[in-house]
Amino acid sequence: MNSRERMLAAIHRERLDRIPTDIWATGETWEMLGQHFGAEADIGQALHIDGIAGVGAEYAGPPLPDAPPGESVDFWGIRTRPVDYGAGVYYEQSFNPLASARTIDDLEQYRWPTADWFDYSHLRAAAQAARERQAVKCGYMAIFFYHNLLRGLQRSLMDPLDDAQFTHHLLTRLSDFLYQHHLRMFETCDGLLDITEVTDDYGSQTGPLISLTTFREFYRPHMERFIGLARAFGVKVFHHDDGAIRPLLPDLIEMGIDVLNPVQSTCPGMEMEGLKRDFGHAICFHGGIDNQQVLPFGTPDEVRGAVRGAIDALASDGTGYVLAPCHNLQAITPVENIVAMYDEAWNYGRL
Repeated sequence: MNSRERMLAAIHRERLDRIPTDIWATGETWEMLGQHFGAEADIGQALHIDGIAGVGAEYAGPPLPDAPPGESVDFWGIRTRPVDYGAGVYYEQSFNPLASARTIDDLEQYRWPTADWFDYSHLRAAAQAARERQAVKCGYMAIFFYHNLLRGLQRSLMDPLDDAQFTHHLLTRLSDFLYQHHLRMFETCDGLLDITEVTDDYGSQTGPLISLTTFREFYRPHMERFIGLARAFGVKVFHHDDGAIRPLLPDLIEMGIDVLNPVQSTCPGMEMEGLKRDFGHAICFHGGIDNQQVLPFGTPDEVRGAVRGAIDALASDGTGYVLAPCHNLQAITPVENIVAMYDEAWNYGRL
């Protein structure tokens, strides 16, 4: 199998030659890996990483809004600024463009993006080239996450409770743009795409951030719309959701997700054996290697043990698992632990 065949076989829960692998990492971590392997090295090849290629449309719309010195702004009007935590620089949100909106009229004054702001002309050639070696992912539809970014986390959590009509209107405007933008990408690349993200961040370390009632009334209908769009083009659905989201899993699977990331097994209800037992017949798991404790602070032997444990649990039937860290590898993670993770996956993951 090549990397694309292996990744897709895992997602389809079909027979594998070995467990496929993927990687997410911060910029500082990529620099560390480059120093370790050498500037000319192919890090993915050196670590035997299958990976997933990504393609997307390019912004070609109106000039972006002004931002204060030192800050960046995107086409939503969302601003971020770099914050140096010593072990890495992270871009923290500094402005929520709809934070002060109170009425539907306020929402209509906002400059909502449209699909016409993007250039799709290069996409088909990019997807064609990428799929020669890897599975190809295109798109990111995250209704709850963008609600958070546009309004601010606290306001977005209160919106459904404070003003249901306002919230439904905001989410519909947001959903309409995401749907039309992805429809254009999927039409352009029809027959060439493997995966898209219908994703979000509903989980905390101890449980969901919102109730099932709120999820089902406000967010699920839009996610079902996105999943239906993916299905119409034969594209598999990748769902990222940190934390303890076990109460949401039956809904997510019923809606039609195909891949669950990142399998944060240290959180309540996210134990690997139970997830595989209860949901492994319906979805593929992606992630599973703890990057809060084991990867940054464990020994290489402990990392290898975590890899074996994840493969034994999440690929107990020989398929349905893509090994990866639970999120971006951080700069505090020793290079030897990263090497140990992928080396053990390469050797122990052969089936």
